[in-house]
Amino acid sequence: MHHLLDDAEAAAPDATAVRDADGVWSYRQLALYSRAFARWLKERGVRRGDRVALQVPTGRKLVAMFYGASRCGAVFVPINPAMKAFHLRHVLDNAQPSLIVADEASADKLGEAGAETVEQVSDLWARVEELKSLGADFTDPDVRPDDVATFVYTSGSTAVPKAVVCPHAQVTFATRALTRALGYRSDDVVLCRFPMSWDYGLYKVLMTCAVRCEVVLAERDSDLTILRRMRELGVTVVPLVPSFATMIVTLATREGGEQAPVRMFTNTGAALPKATMEALRAHFPGARVVRQYGQTEAKRITVMPPEEDTERPGSVGLPLPGTQVVILDAEGDPVPVGEVGEIVAAGPHVMPGYWRTPEATAGAFRPDPVTGRLRLHTGDYGRFDTDGYLYFEGRRDDMFKRKGIRMSTTEIEAAALDVPGVRAAAAVPPGETHDLVLFAECDLDPGALRKELARRLEPAKVPAVFRVLETFPLTQHGKNSRQELLRLLDLLDGGAK
Repeated sequence: MHHLLDDAEAAAPDATAVRDADGVWSYRQLALYSRAFARWLKERGVRRGDRVALQVPTGRKLVAMFYGASRCGAVFVPINPAMKAFHLRHVLDNAQPSLIVADEASADKLGEAGAETVEQVSDLWARVEELKSLGADFTDPDVRPDDVATFVYTSGSTAVPKAVVCPHAQVTFATRALTRALGYRSDDVVLCRFPMSWDYGLYKVLMTCAVRCEVVLAERDSDLTILRRMRELGVTVVPLVPSFATMIVTLATREGGEQAPVRMFTNTGAALPKATMEALRAHFPGARVVRQYGQTEAKRITVMPPEEDTERPGSVGLPLPGTQVVILDAEGDPVPVGEVGEIVAAGPHVMPGYWRTPEATAGAFRPDPVTGRLRLHTGDYGRFDTDGYLYFEGRRDDMFKRKGIRMSTTEIEAAALDVPGVRAAAAVPPGETHDLVLFAECDLDPGALRKELARRLEPAKVPAVFRVLETFPLTQHGKNSRQELLRLLDLLDGGAK
């Protein structure tokens, strides 16, 4: 994986590699710092295959530590700085890192979670600077493509985070395939608001390196100044989740005037409302809004070709180059074109499984009965059109029957997002104590929202309970927090009958 950086250093040593709130490094500087950190790790006794856990804000130093760990053959284990002690205990017990690095703000939390020794960035970086000044190279300790490069902890549908094992070969393949599919360019400036503990943020570091362009790590930037920073830096590519997209539209509407020269927005996490996509195009003339579908377990599965961003509404695109996607029924057989089944992905981007979680691994990662190659059973449902474009229809957990009709939360949320004024929506399937519920972030009253849904959905699919929120509870990655919505449901209603 660090060979991506070495190639960038050789081809464009003085090009801007990474920028954060405190400064900027060229590819030469980033490579030197990564080698210095690799030497520091070696001094600390870190060996090939050891896990190195880091609870550090996403910035230039974390990027250097990422590539430095790769040079050592160590496993980079980024931990979201927002993760609390409850989940930290599980992560540390699961990863069993040989070394833990943190900033001052995270050190105490790690101690509460049971970490006995924590290296603070403020203490170790002086030695990294010294090693960098020596200018000595770092010899690659025979890092192989099938060695594990990183763990990405994802909660999914489980109570505690589980680590997706990401080898060098799968990570570099996904990086190159994505940059081709999205058309990243060497003159791009990519704004990244997401932590490297999430693969959406992690791969922005890799993808920009693969094409020798600049990544702006803006996780710590103020929401109120983000548009100004985008203009000042000439940002051309902006990865989004719906909450961030809504914020950009709100700020751009309020501020007006000329915006940054954005040529492409990419979206993941959940579908963007049609009105939000249209507003992004209006405020950033010429910008494409690219739909994607994927899971950390294979990084990305499909991408809508950027030049087709306004075509085939609802489609999440074509499989990545060099990969395959099939739609299977409950018996594991392919379904005809247009029919809904489970999305199953195969190819060099499919990861080998979850770390020390054999049952979950066996459920999601299964051999192809014909070829024996590992395939990812996503647990998501979708369909193909006649031209091979994928349409996402919802997760297995989102599918349910109500009044004898099978439906999904995804289609109900899509109908809600089609209502003018609805900025976010989340449907909660019927449970023991409540009927079908819709949460919406909008300025409409529940009665008006019900009427709009009744115009768009069959009677059985119209929720029984509507709850309007001023703002949606979000996960650490900016997605709708279903667990928090369920808690709100109990608090507001004691269970909504």
